Amino acid sequence: MAPARKSLLEVRKTLRPNWYRCPIDPVAFKDLMEPCDYKGWLQAGGHLIIFCLTGFITTYFFLIEEWFWLLFSLFFHGIVGSFFKGLAAHELGHGSVFKTKILNAIFLRIYSIISWHNFHEYAISHTYHHRYTLHKEGDREVVLPLEVLIKKPLYILQILTINFTGGPVTSGLIPVVKGTFQTAFGGNGESVISKEWSTALYESHPKERKSAIQWARSIIAFHSFIIIVTVYSEFWILPFILTIQQFIANWLRYFVGLPMHCGLRSNVNDFRKCTRSITLDPVSEFLYWRMNWHLEHHMFAGVPCYNLKKLHRLVADDMPKVRTLIGAWREMMETARKQQVDPTFEFDTPVPPKKKQRHTTHSSSAESIGDLAPRSLN
Repeated sequence: MAPARKSLLEVRKTLRPNWYRCPIDPVAFKDLMEPCDYKGWLQAGGHLIIFCLTGFITTYFFLIEEWFWLLFSLFFHGIVGSFFKGLAAHELGHGSVFKTKILNAIFLRIYSIISWHNFHEYAISHTYHHRYTLHKEGDREVVLPLEVLIKKPLYILQILTINFTGGPVTSGLIPVVKGTFQTAFGGNGESVISKEWSTALYESHPKERKSAIQWARSIIAFHSFIIIVTVYSEFWILPFILTIQQFIANWLRYFVGLPMHCGLRSNVNDFRKCTRSITLDPVSEFLYWRMNWHLEHHMFAGVPCYNLKKLHRLVADDMPKVRTLIGAWREMMETARKQQVDPTFEFDTPVPPKKKQRHTTHSSSAESIGDLAPRSLN
């Protein structure tokens, strides 16, 4: 029988990782921390415009009954939309995209309601993920080992069509919708990661439940309205564009998202060993909201996503070599092969020796995760 887990309130008292952060010039760091409305509009507005364009093109092919091109355009619409939940809403949840805070709030709600994303639940979970990254007592948003499902034909079929069951870093229609309804009626939903994790979060932070319930009901009301309009108008393409697009063709989300932590070290106080950055093509990097620079994001989570590449250049000599997407997958698959023999095996990323802090970057700024943490976690 497995020992009972500590409550998260106990974890907060006893688990205090002394994270290593690369020394960085405080003046340059201050500039990187500054959000920009123009760049925010390019990222948040640009992604939404692409989503609208693929939606309009899909609608057009539906109206003229070009079924082959309809499926083709819907495939790309799903790819674009699959980055809403956990990526667009993730970065907006940090509150670091726009300098004007109301714009962060507006876009967060737009992206969240379309993608069935409960940003109130996620804010609690993701705060723990940042503070205790891959420390098993405090971070159950990412639980190692993550399964590399590349050799499972049924899962590959789902991420190329409609993902019903979900998996690591991808949204499944059944668990997300079920979890939203559970939360809406006061239960412990599965829409964050698991029912066990949701239960632990709400037991420690019950004040956050009310907001999560209200938002879950808003999500249900919005998508119910879409279904009612669809049935009344017989405009059958509408729910594919606005309600289940999150679960269509989320293969790219899987392939670029799994390398973030998969196969790496747990219970270490060095982000360089528990988080992985990769290089991507410009289109994938844009859709992924620059989270391919994931190590930099964890180390300095208050830096806006569009400044992460600049951040990397400033600390590159103190970082491990950035993997390519293919290189990261080779590394993960080799790690998964070794874990079949030794389940405790974890890839130990070679990193430069830790540097002494030469500058006086204010620790509160360096450790900032933006506006993510709810009041009960501050």
